[in-house]
Amino acid sequence: ETATPVKAVVVTMYEKGEPTGDDPGELQLWVERSDIKTRHDFPLGEFPIFQTMEDVLIVCVGGGIPNATASIMALGADQRFDLSKSYWLIAGIAGGDPLDVSLGSAVWARNIIDGDLAYEIDAREIEEDWPYGYLPLGASRPAEKPEDIYTGWTLNTISFPLNEGLTLWAYEQSKSVELPDFPASKAFREAFEGYPNAQQPPSITIGETLSASTYWHGEKLNEWANDWVQLYSDSTRNFMTSNMEDSGTLTALYRLSRTDQIDPDRILVLRTVSNYTTPPEGQPATWSATAPYPDEGRPAFEAAYLVGSKVIDQLVAQWEETRDQIPSGL
Repeated sequence: ETATPVKAVVVTMYEKGEPTGDDPGELQLWVERSDIKTRHDFPLGEFPIFQTMEDVLIVCVGGGIPNATASIMALGADQRFDLSKSYWLIAGIAGGDPLDVSLGSAVWARNIIDGDLAYEIDAREIEEDWPYGYLPLGASRPAEKPEDIYTGWTLNTISFPLNEGLTLWAYEQSKSVELPDFPASKAFREAFEGYPNAQQPPSITIGETLSASTYWHGEKLNEWANDWVQLYSDSTRNFMTSNMEDSGTLTALYRLSRTDQIDPDRILVLRTVSNYTTPPEGQPATWSATAPYPDEGRPAFEAAYLVGSKVIDQLVAQWEETRDQIPSGL
């Protein structure tokens, strides 16, 4: 059997129940709003693979870095599909840094940084002059400059720079998409006094994403996230979204690129804000970490589909060019 050449793969992470017909998660809007040709069994994954009439695959890898890594490796090794020219759109919801973004916003990432591969000391036991209890592997204190992350030992699956030209092109294609605003989200945003960007209507922008299976929260760890992202990329980068899968997805994709199964220059990451990474003034981090997502996360699900599908549609419509020439906004 000949492998199907796939134009693009939409990677979602989280679904509440069934892929169709109930309350939506990240997968459902893509499946229900696409022209599905085939539903493939995928026993090595968490959900079936959906193939559209345009030969775009829609997958859901499951929550957390281990699920993402395993599902993407299984897909990459699946001989039913030729993924060598495929574009990859990782599209899912995220925590948003209220210093930068508002609920329902969509953020294209230039860098994915892993936040799990670190030393951690409980905050009640850290040195008095430390800002937080996270430090690079092998280090003896929190890093203050990029050189400090190499004082011990490190791994090559912490920092993943994406093709910036493709990311900028995707942003240009999608920046004028109209994002819906929802009443509970609007009310929730208003509580973030002192965070003017958190109070804005939803917008589309570019900024970095931090990946960690640990669902961290609060002002101190938000400070760590901002520092950590810059340490492992550079000082021009800015932590804007927190996710629980992308360093696993990128680890698997980079592995697959070693044997030319996939092209790592064709990867896009879009994260949309379902909640904030810190509480509003007057609320404890414990309340904020477990509070229900305003409007049940629907603004972020919608933004991921609306912004992401605009880019997928463009790549597919221009396939005669995009198959062999990666578009660039540089």
